[in-house]
Amino acid sequence: MPQGKPANTRCVQLDDNNLCRLFGMPERPQVCANFTAQAYVCGASRSEALILLASLEEATAVLPRHNT
Repeated sequence: MPQGKPANTRCVQLDDNNLCRLFGMPERPQVCANFTAQAYVCGASRSEALILLASLEEATAVLPRHNT
């Protein structure tokens, strides 16, 4: 995803088993290569991970600026 991945958008590089098609390849984005799974992000299950990730995305979203 050359322009980055928007929040709430599934990565186009995930296969049907949610595995990265670029894992270990030089084309893999650096942000992905630097990521290490942690309990505060991944939780104890896929459903918990999705809830935690949505919460993190919401907490770090850039709000649009209003011209006044």
